Amino acid sequence: MSPVRTVLVVGAGAMGSQIAMVCANAGFDVTCTDLDRSALDRAGEMLRTRMDSSVAKGRITAEQRDAAFDRLTLSTDRDTAARTADLVIEAAVEKLDVKRALFAELSAIAPTTAILASNSSSFVPSAMASAVSHPERFCNLHFFNPALVMRCVEVVRGPQTSDATMATATAFVEEIGKTAVVLEKEIPGFVANRILGAVRDEAIHLLEGGYADVEAIDTACRTALGYPMGPFELMDLTGIDIGYLVKKQRFADSGDPADAPADSVTRLVDRGDLGRKTGRGWYVYSDSGEKVAVNPL
Repeated sequence: MSPVRTVLVVGAGAMGSQIAMVCANAGFDVTCTDLDRSALDRAGEMLRTRMDSSVAKGRITAEQRDAAFDRLTLSTDRDTAARTADLVIEAAVEKLDVKRALFAELSAIAPTTAILASNSSSFVPSAMASAVSHPERFCNLHFFNPALVMRCVEVVRGPQTSDATMATATAFVEEIGKTAVVLEKEIPGFVANRILGAVRDEAIHLLEGGYADVEAIDTACRTALGYPMGPFELMDLTGIDIGYLVKKQRFADSGDPADAPADSVTRLVDRGDLGRKTGRGWYVYSDSGEKVAVNPL
């Protein structure tokens, strides 16, 4: 297994762009690609703002910031970058058919020595690895939002993932300054999100049952349990549609009504109230991203 030197991140949304920046910060040559040029432009502006803030706060120097940007390329040309990538990290929309089609294409282009990895926590490695020519080189590298800040990365082995792939992926996670949590056996949601999911589901149950409102539940989790933010605040941060799509897929797989998205979540998604990224979710946000009110269901 060749060491990782060059990284391709596919998808320039909030997660993909930050994953790319994390890798560039650590000294890797990184290309972040997206079909939408405007998405790349937005990603560049967001990363510049975040990195400038890190300089202002003394976390990094201006020289380190500039060097990281020199190692980062934002491009619509996915295939050229894939041909020389040692590691490909997919951070596309949470739809299995899209991911499988993407990995089938990447598998035909990337070097046979490259590791193909998904950032998804919705889909286990085996759900995607069957689309690639070398499933032994496939795993999940699940970063957490915001990837520039959160230290944990779950490294998930699929049934066909080789020991060499796991060792290289784990070493890479440590080299970019993150903490690797290794799962030797796949399970939907992995570790952290399964625990968070249980908290989220109970919070929604309490809300829909009329036991407490959004602010009360979030306040209890922060002040009694020591959470940095409540479950509704966290859903707004990560995107309500992400959890919605996860639940839809689980319900499709299991047929268990307990796995279906909650009615309140479905209403928000149908209205396009997806959290901070749309300015409205469980809460309403100002243009500067400040939480200003509870969004009435």
